[in-house]
Amino acid sequence: MNNKKKMMHALPVSAYTSQEWFDIEMEHIFSKTWQFAGLVEDVENAGDYISVQAGLNNIFIVKGRDNRLRAFHNMCRHRGTQLLRAVGKGKKAITCPYHDWTYDLEGKLVSVPKKEEEFPNLCNKELHECDLNLHEASVDIFKGMLFVHPEKNAPNIMDFFGEVTPFLGPHIPEELIEYSDKKEEPFYTKEIKSNWKIVVENYIDQYHLAHLHEGTLNMYDHAKAEFGWAGPHYWFWEPLVPEYLADVKNASQFPLIDKMSEDKIGAYVPWLFPNIGITESENAWNTFHVTPLAPDRTLVVIRSKTMNVSEWEYTKQYTKSMASKVWRTLGNKGKYEGDASDPMASGNFMEEDIYACEQQQKSLNSPMFSIGAQAQRGEFAIQKFQSVVKEWIERHSD
Repeated sequence: MNNKKKMMHALPVSAYTSQEWFDIEMEHIFSKTWQFAGLVEDVENAGDYISVQAGLNNIFIVKGRDNRLRAFHNMCRHRGTQLLRAVGKGKKAITCPYHDWTYDLEGKLVSVPKKEEEFPNLCNKELHECDLNLHEASVDIFKGMLFVHPEKNAPNIMDFFGEVTPFLGPHIPEELIEYSDKKEEPFYTKEIKSNWKIVVENYIDQYHLAHLHEGTLNMYDHAKAEFGWAGPHYWFWEPLVPEYLADVKNASQFPLIDKMSEDKIGAYVPWLFPNIGITESENAWNTFHVTPLAPDRTLVVIRSKTMNVSEWEYTKQYTKSMASKVWRTLGNKGKYEGDASDPMASGNFMEEDIYACEQQQKSLNSPMFSIGAQAQRGEFAIQKFQSVVKEWIERHSD
């Protein structure tokens, strides 16, 4: 079978398997969009920094002595060595580990070892006025999240996210606190053996919720889900099932988000193009960040925030939750019987999703692979997402 004729609805199968497609996406999608970098509290004080890969570019955000956030391409102007590691606190200056060229927190070159001896004609004026300052990128804040754009004069972030904003949850992330049940690894991190678009398509697939997750996400009423598109972004909301809603104040594992009205309590699960999901539920707010590593490998990092209340309040809520009769019939039941090491018997919806994504990726190289049908309502978002990917590449590759 000719691989060019094998389609994943709007995209060829090669878009999920080939290095050529992967390289095109890195250049024309991830290097030309606002990319999630972290949360506002990650860069809280002067000298704090984080770095992120944005397509072909490694970019870092640093807070200056004037408390202003700035973004720069993470490379020394001397030989291109990366300057900073992933995250750090309290930097007074930025020094290249290779030859000790040094920049201030505003990105200006301030020191070159043996300048007069080795570079007598370099920057005859003051160093900070020469053209070897760090390359600037853009940084902005949206819903308590830090985003970077490789371009110095990037499009306004609200022009990019503005259309989807009315469909997001009422949560105020800045008022919540980060939660983790792991002391050594505060974030959930997982490398998935599938293309990044398969991970996204699974996230926005409404049809699979009542089937793959029949025993793990059955506290939500999937049949009453509302969803659609706003610009290049997907929005989604579904209510709680009546049984859970009736006892949610007791049954919720964490204290309830106090900004939610009773008539709209449920799960807001948007996908912001190209690679950041937000899960905004009755008791938590999460980021679901997807980073493509290779045509068949994707890194997922999840960060969670909950209500800013005392540990005693958390203990009381958890105790009430464990006593609730709701969980006798809802949640934490695997699709299949078996050992908990089997993702389909684990009672963990993330393990179920990962299994499904990896099994689909395995089939893409088969000469027998094809898409047999598409659910008109539950899977329409998949073809729409593929069309957005295709149109974005075509529009930005000229």
